[in-house]
Amino acid sequence: MAVGSAPTMRVRSASAPPPGSTVNEDVVFQFGPLVGVLDGATVPEGFDTGCVHGPQWYVRHLAARLGLAEAARPAATLVSNLAAAILAVRADHGDQCDLDHPGTPASTVCLLRDGGDQVDYLVLCDSPLVLDTGDRVDVIVDDRLASAAAGLRGTAATLPESTDRATRLRHAVSVQRERMNRTHGYWVAAADPDAAYHAVVGSLPLRGPSALRRAVLLSDGASVAVEEFGLFDWGGLLDVVSAEGPGGLIARVRAAERDHPDRLRRHKRADDASAVYCEFDRPDDTGM
Repeated sequence: MAVGSAPTMRVRSASAPPPGSTVNEDVVFQFGPLVGVLDGATVPEGFDTGCVHGPQWYVRHLAARLGLAEAARPAATLVSNLAAAILAVRADHGDQCDLDHPGTPASTVCLLRDGGDQVDYLVLCDSPLVLDTGDRVDVIVDDRLASAAAGLRGTAATLPESTDRATRLRHAVSVQRERMNRTHGYWVAAADPDAAYHAVVGSLPLRGPSALRRAVLLSDGASVAVEEFGLFDWGGLLDVVSAEGPGGLIARVRAAERDHPDRLRRHKRADDASAVYCEFDRPDDTGM
């Protein structure tokens, strides 16, 4: 590699619905230097959304609109392009949907963009980003949904002990919807472009001793390998994805789910799982 040449990003990805389902409400994508994971918010059975579209429609349209925004304004910030994409998807709904409904389709967002000398990232809601600079591994998380969920458990404790599970679920979903895209609540891509301005953002160099070497973008259905099952730490997750590919990580999650059949996470035994692995060739500073 010649002196001063740009790092090269190599990308591998995998995404799978839960066992027994053909519907995947996650999307993984790459548009040139931009890669991403979107995780649509599943609507519990029996709950209204005010919309004729579902999470799968939403994540596919948001991914497409992000690609168009990136193509039109490659120098714009990720926040600005995400806001533009959310606004464009709002128009895609047409006049048949109540976009002020608290159950309107929504998605987490995890983005990474190769800028040549640096990478920019954006995380909104609970799809984490794992970054390896060689001497350290950092995890970029947006934990506001987790904080809101902890608060929900507190409100659930006020219900009578005799309250059935379905009633508890309706109560939890109703309270969570009240906290979506609100100050002191949590933020997620839905119908309000302002949510983009509440994302966790940052940049890392692609040159020098602290240059980014590897990264993996995850939906929470894949990050449970660390966060819930404790199969390995974040550095171990990077090593698994590097050696076995993103599909190998998902296979390990499915095996852990089979080994823990009584596990319930947000009222689901398994979830869509997605991972995008990015590896960077570092420039040869010696020119050799």
